[in-house]
Amino acid sequence: MGESVSSSESPIPLCCLKAFQWAGTPSGTETTIPSSSTGLTPIDNKAYVTGTNPKVAIMIIHDVLGWTFANVRLLADHYAREIDATVYVPDFFAGQVLDHNLLLQERFAEVPGLDKFMVANAREVREPEIFACAKALRSNLGYEKVGAVGFCWGGWGVFRLASKEHRLQGGRKLVDAITCGHPGLLTEADVEGVDESVAMQVLAPEHDQWFSDEMKVYAFTTLTQKVKAQVDFQFFPGVTHGCLVRGDENKKGERAAMVRGKNAAVAWMRQWLVT
Repeated sequence: MGESVSSSESPIPLCCLKAFQWAGTPSGTETTIPSSSTGLTPIDNKAYVTGTNPKVAIMIIHDVLGWTFANVRLLADHYAREIDATVYVPDFFAGQVLDHNLLLQERFAEVPGLDKFMVANAREVREPEIFACAKALRSNLGYEKVGAVGFCWGGWGVFRLASKEHRLQGGRKLVDAITCGHPGLLTEADVEGVDESVAMQVLAPEHDQWFSDEMKVYAFTTLTQKVKAQVDFQFFPGVTHGCLVRGDENKKGERAAMVRGKNAAVAWMRQWLVT
């Protein structure tokens, strides 16, 4: 059994592990993203894919429950239908999948290998393949518009995809728009480094130890002063970190927050990728 990891020691917020599985069956398929010609080490990531638009793609960076978790795949299905996009959920944990049942029951001390899992999937380890997959959507698969959505563990990832240091050859943006929901591990440098022309959306629950009030203010102030494209910063009162994927109907206001968050991301991506 893996030992419990305190939130102060873990490179991945433990509150990422608290999720509520929605009813429903994902309708997409599994594929492999070819990333061999991106200029980075070849990493052929498996991915859940849904939707058929050949011009518009959205990449979701999952939280610690991973790419197989039903909630994130159902979200992808919603985005594909409501935005009219092809949506990818790549595996950024190299095939590692934690026990969903134990995580849903918050029995973290019983999750096998949790300590090693968190170290193996720290941001500096996984960042290169996140970039590789986004570049593959642009270059190998030829999508004209690309958006990125990230929750918790994936929140820092979409900010990095929006960074100006990672423009493609010829100056093209890596992504056109991002949605970041209750990010974990986000730094001031991540916020300061964004490309001024990328459309930025932030969805912020009121109670969030990983996206503190101070960081919320810093992100809002910096983005509204820096980004030339539109900034959308939405506040979700009365709910906690993880709510926008968890959507637990047994927690007051959380299911409504999840639906509002889904609708906000759909409207944002339609505005910048489709219309």
